[in-house]
Amino acid sequence: MGDAGIGEQNAGHESEGSGVNGTAAATSEGSEPRDADASTASGSAVTASATPDAESGFLGRVTRRVGRVVDVLRGSSIDVHPYRPEDGRFAEFEPPDGEEVVDRYWVNAPYAYVVITHDDEESEHYYYAVEPELDEFESELRDRAVVDIRDPLLYRTNGDPTAEETLRSELRTLLEQYGVDVSMRTFHALLYYLARDFRGFGRIDPLMHDPHIEDISCDGYDLPIFIYHDEYTDIETNVAFAADDLDDFVIRLAQESGRHVSVGAPVVGTTLPDGSRVELALGEEVTPRGSAFTIRKYADEPFTPIDLIDYGTFSVEEMAYLWLCIENNKSLIFAGGTASGKTTSMNAVSMFIPPRSKVLSIEDTRELSLYHDNWLSSVTRERLHEGSDIDMYDLLRSALRHRPEFIIVGEVRGNEAVTLFQAMNTGHTTFSTMHADSIETVINRLENEPINVPRAMVQSLDLLCVQTLTRVDGERVRRSKTIGEIGDVDQRTGELDYSRAFTWKPETDTFEHSDSSLLEEIQRERGWSRAERKREMNRRERFLELLVELGTTNYRTFTALVNEYYSAPDRVMERLEAANDPAEDETAGSGGTVTHGTDGEGAEFDGRR
Repeated sequence: MGDAGIGEQNAGHESEGSGVNGTAAATSEGSEPRDADASTASGSAVTASATPDAESGFLGRVTRRVGRVVDVLRGSSIDVHPYRPEDGRFAEFEPPDGEEVVDRYWVNAPYAYVVITHDDEESEHYYYAVEPELDEFESELRDRAVVDIRDPLLYRTNGDPTAEETLRSELRTLLEQYGVDVSMRTFHALLYYLARDFRGFGRIDPLMHDPHIEDISCDGYDLPIFIYHDEYTDIETNVAFAADDLDDFVIRLAQESGRHVSVGAPVVGTTLPDGSRVELALGEEVTPRGSAFTIRKYADEPFTPIDLIDYGTFSVEEMAYLWLCIENNKSLIFAGGTASGKTTSMNAVSMFIPPRSKVLSIEDTRELSLYHDNWLSSVTRERLHEGSDIDMYDLLRSALRHRPEFIIVGEVRGNEAVTLFQAMNTGHTTFSTMHADSIETVINRLENEPINVPRAMVQSLDLLCVQTLTRVDGERVRRSKTIGEIGDVDQRTGELDYSRAFTWKPETDTFEHSDSSLLEEIQRERGWSRAERKREMNRRERFLELLVELGTTNYRTFTALVNEYYSAPDRVMERLEAANDPAEDETAGSGGTVTHGTDGEGAEFDGRR
């Protein structure tokens, strides 16, 4: 549609009074009405003189087009201001028959919000992403703006071409060139869709903004997207993609991640710029229902051990135990099924790594996020035209030449496991994850195809933490099923000995502690007496309890406090006790604020997130 075509559509839009363009015929909610001919004074004289008979014929159509061409040539002037509530609401939502609204919250205020309903008859929840409503004219205007704004953005030499301010300026220029005069409600609705499509994630942008969503799953063409919600679990949404749109979207996700997907190589696993993990499938060759994708969202801030204690995944005693083991260079593997929280837990306990220790991580898809100064992150790479693939085995061999103290491997599944266990045997502390549901399964997978780690090498592993995704009181939760300690090979049977230090009791949702040979080993290595070891464990448990009570879940604050504990445990304990004691706070008049230094830098800790 040409500019004159846009103008002609706008004339018809004004005469019909659709209620969102701010005209005199019908104004947006809260906007001021204006005279119907105020914006078309120079071009509407011919139109006003035309008779009704002429308007219904050829002459009337020509007259309207000429009038609007004059408007387009003259242009318009739009006074843009930030969105205000009086500019009008963007969208309303009425639940379908038989469904009752159970939750409603903003995900991108004031533009997009979410409504969750429940259908009693089907016993199902439904998820509705509500975005600004556009009428026919506004939709055509948006489609035209999406095309026309590309060149100005591509050839801009100053600033970010997709920054919101840039989009706002270019949209205003385009609308003025079109000769249309729109309300602020329409302008901001158009700006939302441009920002959503150019800077965000298109149709799934509201889902990506929702902090309650963990996974987003699209199974094919014209099929509703499903999500995993942290409160309502698996829910069907009102978002779907047509065939061409879904193919384009999958290609776009791959390109934004720096990867290539095509019919010849239709399956790609990668990481989005925001850190979310995505698995892509293009076309119908490997996914007969059409292109598909699954996004595992990346948290803006990584979970801390305090978060895992709050959620009941671990007990305070278990976390203090893991802390002491990590400080004393004990290697561990987190095992569990899909979505059991293996990587989350490994990332969280990595915050116990002593400050300044050299840490090297190896992943095929970037997921780890450590708040550690001396951290070298590496990821695998597929061959691009020239060169060769860089797999986890290559990265692990290279890692040993960097002389790291701690090696973190995203997941062991093949021949890199042998090198990983060789690193354990040569004194490197290693953390990794595996798919397995028990200690026995982990050992069996390690010793057999395709991993094939010799039994004599498996005993260099110190800890196995098995996690599970289960239900407690009807809610899906993650729990540390067991923490096992790997022993030596039994000389009589040839089997690998192991014991359980902690076991989860599902009937009471509690954790049972057993004797630990690993703690006794640490006691001997440190030259502690049994009383000293117990005192140190009790102090660390109290440290974690205080942070739970103070709600300290910010990972920067948590890491700084752990680092201070390593250098001055008594001092940081005194400050935490003071922050947690209201009577002492009132005496000090500090309001519970604790100021501490970490590596010579001052930091403020107030017990909040």
